[in-house]
Order: sequence, then structure tokens, then C-alpha cells
Amino acid sequence: MISRRTRKMTRKQLGMTLLGLAAAVAVVVFLGFPPTDVPSCVELARRGFRPIADSRAERFQGKVQSFTGRCRGPESVERLSSTPWVDWSNYWAAGDASSRARYSFLPRVDRNGRGLDGALLDLEYQRLELIKFNLFDNYTYEEFVKKGGRARTRWAAMRLPPTHPDYARVGGAGEQVCRGELIRYRTLGGICNDIFNPLMGSSGTLFARNVQFEQTFPDLGLDSLARNRHGNRLGLLKPDPQVISRVLFTRPQSDPARCNLGQGLPGARADANCDYTPAPFFNVLAAFWIQFMTHDWFSHLEEGHNGSQQMAMGCAVAPRQAAALGCRPADRIDAAYIAQDTPAPRFTGPGGASLFARAPRTTRNNVTAWWDASQIYGYDDTSVRRVKRDPRDPAKLLMEPRGRPHGEGDRYGYLPLLAAGDPMNPQWQGQEAVAFPDNWSVGMSFYHNLFVREHNVFVDEFRKQAARTPDDDSGLRNPAAPARVIRYRDVSPEELYQAARLVVAAEIAKIHTVEWTTQLLYDEVLYRGMNANWHGLFRDNENLKRVTGSVAGDMNRSESEEDRTLWFSVFASGSGIVGLGNRREVKHGPLGLFPRDEWSIANPNDVNGGVNHFGSPFNFPEEFITVYRLHPLVPDLIEMRDYHHPNAIGEKFPVIQSFRGKATGAMDHAGLANWALSMGRQRLGALALQNHPAFLQNLPMPRMNSATNMVDVAALDIIRDRERGVPRFNEFRRQYGLRQLSSFDDFIDLRPSVTPETQQHQRRLVAQLRQIYGQHVCDSTRVITNAQLDPRGRPITDCLGHPNGTVVDNVEDVDMVVGWLAESTRPHGFAISETQFTVFILNASRRLFSDRFFTSSFRPEFYTKFGIDWVNNNGPTRMLEHGRPNGHREEVLPLKRVMLRTMPELAGELEHVVNVFDPWARDRGRYYSVEWKPREDARSDPAFRSRR
Repeated sequence: MISRRTRKMTRKQLGMTLLGLAAAVAVVVFLGFPPTDVPSCVELARRGFRPIADSRAERFQGKVQSFTGRCRGPESVERLSSTPWVDWSNYWAAGDASSRARYSFLPRVDRNGRGLDGALLDLEYQRLELIKFNLFDNYTYEEFVKKGGRARTRWAAMRLPPTHPDYARVGGAGEQVCRGELIRYRTLGGICNDIFNPLMGSSGTLFARNVQFEQTFPDLGLDSLARNRHGNRLGLLKPDPQVISRVLFTRPQSDPARCNLGQGLPGARADANCDYTPAPFFNVLAAFWIQFMTHDWFSHLEEGHNGSQQMAMGCAVAPRQAAALGCRPADRIDAAYIAQDTPAPRFTGPGGASLFARAPRTTRNNVTAWWDASQIYGYDDTSVRRVKRDPRDPAKLLMEPRGRPHGEGDRYGYLPLLAAGDPMNPQWQGQEAVAFPDNWSVGMSFYHNLFVREHNVFVDEFRKQAARTPDDDSGLRNPAAPARVIRYRDVSPEELYQAARLVVAAEIAKIHTVEWTTQLLYDEVLYRGMNANWHGLFRDNENLKRVTGSVAGDMNRSESEEDRTLWFSVFASGSGIVGLGNRREVKHGPLGLFPRDEWSIANPNDVNGGVNHFGSPFNFPEEFITVYRLHPLVPDLIEMRDYHHPNAIGEKFPVIQSFRGKATGAMDHAGLANWALSMGRQRLGALALQNHPAFLQNLPMPRMNSATNMVDVAALDIIRDRERGVPRFNEFRRQYGLRQLSSFDDFIDLRPSVTPETQQHQRRLVAQLRQIYGQHVCDSTRVITNAQLDPRGRPITDCLGHPNGTVVDNVEDVDMVVGWLAESTRPHGFAISETQFTVFILNASRRLFSDRFFTSSFRPEFYTKFGIDWVNNNGPTRMLEHGRPNGHREEVLPLKRVMLRTMPELAGELEHVVNVFDPWARDRGRYYSVEWKPREDARSDPAFRSRR
């Protein structure tokens, strides 16, 4: 028995314990909500969620009220709220370790949790309003406005025309629905991804827009707002694109002779040097990766060429000034293809407004818009003739031994070269045979060889599985006989080839989403956001994923615009986009307690049931293309290394010497693994003004037969945007729901962490912007936009908030590329600007939402069971990284796994690497550090002699 004294002591101890627990809870609550936070957080809770804007002029703009900022971040949020830049980047925990509150005991409630969740909420608001206000399809916009809006799912304009070879197979003049072989694989030309809209996203369809049609092509002066905004200051070559390139884009050189305009020194000598401003947390592999991606997504070219008409490229200045600048008046380039240039038809919109039904001029996407690895596998009948299947094994792509072996991975071989009978332009002679051979360099050679190796490795591993379990169900199904089980032993070479293509395309999409983008945008907010796109916010809780996915499915079937857009997007964030709609659960048994998945490949509504186009057919918009003009990423010289001695730089190889057919010799010279190591260890160039590679400003272009046979690619970027009607920078921001700039001075970073030296450099750049774009006396009677109001709710005028008659900067005239390169105020770890990123918020998720092979058709019936596991596990089995990088239990990311499989000689080097787009020898340090310092075994690497 327990004595009275013992019971008394027990009660006393219990009381002390409870008191201690209460005190501990009080401390935790106090630390989670310090007294200074409480009033603001209470006010934020009382106000509730911000409503989605009813008009584009009322949009969120990424700016929050003062009490919201005080609840989510330190005092700097409120202090910087008057700047044009988004607020969330200043919240608690949104930067490196210095942004984190000292104590963190109540996840999602304490300061760090409030900061991160608040940032994600801000980004979701932006996405919802972008979906609502920024979809302008050149085929169906009038229909979007007048007949169904964002709930519409089928369009007559997305039918195959009678001239299409598959017209009869999809239903001809009757209802068109793709069936049979057309739905089983990714089709060559991209038709039948959406089986009810077979033309959507296919090669040759028109690019879309993300901005009001009336605000495109501002130099044409077709709209009174554009005329008020720019006066008569704009033209195709006004301001002069070559002058802009030479003044604002050129990399200053401390020793021009050792750079030699990007050509380096003879023999690729290691003492060559081309100065550039590097990004410390991103490597050259990342630079070429994005070119590899864009070759899959969009192309205005037809077999590597534009139109036949040649045009000048600027440098219309006095000869002495041209010589001083280094520009060339005699440069010529072929004009861009334009699909339609007749006057755009108009219709009457809400409130009697006269609206354009399409852009004043349109352009075509000559590759498929889907994330389907078409640069490898082909996108039309011509490109596929360059794709070499292995005649000994049709499930594989042809790889051949070439040159001397450099490592174990070379047993997989290299791509064959283009042959005499292959369709090619003369400048492609000597290149490797791929579907998209234009703009070829050793970086493109690297990624094509890498993923063709991966295709063949998958085929080999699938066959090993088939040998182990020949009679097991592979999961694959033929829509023509949906009930017939296809055993592993029965999978044909063609079926395996097509499944391997699906797997490789999905791997590439996953790499870009959870690996490349999370290093491009290196902070916790975007780590969570991008992983939510793929895995869902509830990636580790299958029940919550299932519930949110089911609700998202219900929303997707609703006829309500709000359900199909706002609520669908919210719940899709919980479950993740990939796999949305790939189950159809039917309840069975007592009280429906035993749900069963009855999804069927024979049911078109199941096959297509997970996609969501938000009322506008999917294609990439022209505005998406401009934010991928990322040429500053590329250094002039590659620091070549050997994986046997990774800390030594043996050569400085000029990138220009790896262009076109020279890429073959460059690849043979070093081998795939050494190129991986060299590009993996070297930092790429920062996306900033005065940081373009010299070789691209002086690129040989002999096919032009001009007086110079050269072009300035940096100037060409500006010209192409103008030809294709991209709005200038300030209106571009307003169109995307971002706050405008009122002068060039807004480009100066006012955050307290910025050094005086850096701000002084930014002021010099601002002075050069004024020199190029100029100033004018403003007129406050001229309204310049309907996309935004000023802070007092009044129309924005030519004076941009300054008094009438003031001399104001021509900030409205700044070209898009110039503007986002000038943005110095960026969220922590952002290699790109916030303007570029906002374009991604809409389009990066939309290309997943719209693709049934990532949503409802992400199933074994198409990929095989083995293929689905391969994509989900980043290989045949799941692997986890050591430790907790940036606080996360992290899977070994997919591109690292691909490299380990295809270049096993790099295993020792990659053991230390978490994200292969982070410079491989960099010490990642604490929470999202961007410091440039070596890991222990790389202290002798000469790359770390520069601490910049």
C-alpha cells in the first residue's frame, strides 16, 4: 500500500510537474508570440484571408498591410514596404540563417513558421490572380470572355483540321476524341495529350500571351494607353539594341588580352582569363540545363532558321562612337517568322469595351509545348529522322564507342553523328544526331548523351526485372484491349521504348521542378513551394495527400469557375500536381468502407480527368520565352578538370570552341564525366547588367553572308522581344500584378545588408540607364495603363506619381531583358529577378496541370509499374542523403542518381554533393548559405582563391 506521506509527496511532485509544464508552455507561447507580435497577429487573424481581386487594377502586387508584415517578419518588412518589390522575401526564415528568429518551439505558429507560411500564402495569392487575369489564348480568347471563362474545357479551335493525317482517327467532322494508339504514348507531334482537344500543345500551334493583347507590340502604337506611355520613342531599333548591348551588357575585363573576346589563349591555356560576375550557389551545369529545357519547350525557328528577309541590328551611331563601343553597323540577321500580321479582329467585351480577339501579330511554336523530351525523341516528321534507334535493340537509342575511354561510364557509348542522309543545315555538319540540333554546344552534347544513356539504362534494368518476374503484370495496358494483362515477358521493344520515353521525360520534369529550380531559387520558401508542386505540401502524409487530391478532383469536375481555379489550386497544393486525378475511387462494402480504384484506360474521362487548363488552351506565352533569355549565365571559358585530380584546373576551354560541330571534338577530348566535373565545379555567371559573355557579342554567323558575318546575340535578344511584341519592363510588371517603378533609382537595392560599394555600383548603372533611355517632361493628363492604380486608387499617368511637368525617367521604355537584369533587390538565393519568377509562378505549374501524363495518366498503364516506381524513387529503389541538408530529410535527387548510374566514376565526387546544380566543391554551410567557401577536401582548388 502507498502511505499517506508518499501520496502527499506524489501530489506535491505532480503539482510541481504541472506547474513546470505550465511554465514551459508559457515560455514557448511567449517565444512564439513575443508581446510585440501579438497585436499584429491578432489583427491579421481578425481580418481573415484577403479576397481575390475582382479586377486587375485591384491585384495583390505581393504587398501586404503593415500589421501582416509585423506578424510575419522583422521591422524591415514595414520599412521596405514602399519599394516596388514583394514583401515576402523579408519575412522570418525566408533568407539565410540570419533571417531566422532565435527560438523556434511551435512550428507554423512561431515567427519562423509564420514567416514561411505567410510567404507561401502570398505566392498562392499571386498564382490564383495570375490564373484569373493572365491567360490570353490567340485562338479562344473571345470564347474565354463570353462563353464559359475559366470553367471551359473543350474548344472547337483545338480540333484537328481536315488536313491533319489523324483527322479521321480522332472522329473527323464529328465529336473528336483520341483513342487507341493515339492515347497510349506521347505522340510525335504532341497531339492527343488532351484527348478531347487533340490539337492542343502540338507542333505548329500558336504561342499564347500572358498580357492583354492591346498592350503587346507597344511600338506599333495601336492602343491609346501605349501611345501615352511611350510617345514616339520606340521602334524595332530604338533605342539602339547594339548600343544597349555594349553599354549595359558588356563584361569589363581586367586583362582583355587574356580573354581575347572570349576566345581565350591558344591551346586552351590555363592562364587565360575572362572576368565575369559569378553566382556563388549555381554552377555551369545549370546554365546549359536551361538551354536543354528550352529546346524541348519552344522554338520560333523552322529547322534552325528564321525568315529569308535580312535586317539591320543597330549600331546606328557615328563611326568613332561605334569603334569606341565595339559595335558593328554592318551586322545582319534574318527577321523573325510571323504567323499572322493582319489587323486583329475585335469584339465587344464586358461594359462595352472593344477588345482584341488575338494579338496584333502572332507566332508559332514549332516544337511541342509539352514536357515530353522532344529535343531527344522528336517533334515532327523531319526531326524524328535524326533520332537513331539501335538496330540491334529497337527499345534503345543508338550509342557508339568513340575516342579513347575516359571512365567506366563510357561503356555506354556516345551519340552517333549526323549522317549524309539525315535532314540537316550545313552548319550542323559534324554534330551528334539529335532531334533538335540547333544552337548546339558541348553543353547540349552533354545532356543529350546523359539522358540517352539513362534511356538505355532504364531499358536494361526493366529487362532484368522481366527476367526475375516474367509472368508478373507489368501494369502496361493497350487501350485497344484494356482488359488484357501485359506480363513483363510480353512487353514488346516498341512498348518498352515508349515507356522509357515517358520515364525519361518525367525524370527531366522532376529534375527541373525539385532540383534545378530549388537551387535557382535557393531559400526555404521555394524549396517548399517547388516540392509542393511535385510531391504536395503533405508529401509525408499519404492520408492528407489522398484527401486533398480527392477534393481537388471534385473541384476539377465542378462547373463553377471559383471551384475549378481558386479551390482546385489550393487543394492541389496539398496533394501535389503529379498524379492528380489518377485514381477514381468507388466505395464498396458496408457503409462504403472499402473504396476501390476503378480508374480505367477504356474510360476517356478517367484518362483525361486530372488535367486543368483553367479555361484557356495550353501553350507557352511569348512572355515566358523572354524571361529565359539567360545568356549571362554562361562563362566565356570553362575551367577543365580531370576527375582523377579534381582540384586542379588543367585548361581554360573557350565555350565558343565547342559550338556546332566542334562540340564533338570537345566531348571526345575530355569525356562525359570530366565535362560533368568541370561544369559542376565552376560557378555560372550572375544574371545582372554588364555580365554577358564576350563571345556571344561577337558570334561568328557565316550563313548570313553579311559584311561582318557576325552577330551580337545580346542585342538580338532585345530585337526578338521587340519583333514579337513583348511589353516593356514597367508595363510587363503591371500586367503580371507587380508594383511599377517610378524612376531608374528604384533599381537601387535599399536593404540594410547592402554595402555602400554595391549601392555606388548600382548608381553608376542607373546613370547609364538614363544615358541610354533618356528622360522627358511628363504630362499628368495622359493615363498610361489600365492594369494598375496608384497607391491612392487613382489612374496612373505619364508622371508616375511625380508633379505635372516634372522631368521623369523614361522607365516605361526599358526593354524587358534590361529591366530584369537591372533588378538588384531580389529574394535571398534568387539567381533570377522577382519579375522573371512571377512569370514562372503561373507557367511552371500550368505546364504540369495541363499535361495528362503528369496527372491522370501518370499510371502503370502507360509507364509500367517499374517505370512509375523509377520516377517516384529516382531509380529502381529510393535512396536518402546523409544528414539533414537545410533541415530536411532529403531523397537523393534525381539528376544525381542519373549521373551515378551513367557515370559511376564520379561516385566519390558526388558523395559530397546534395544538389548537382550547386557548385560541387562549395561548402553549403548553414541554412541556405550562399557563401563561396570550399569544403574540406577542396581547399587547394584555385577557384576558391576568389572570395567573391
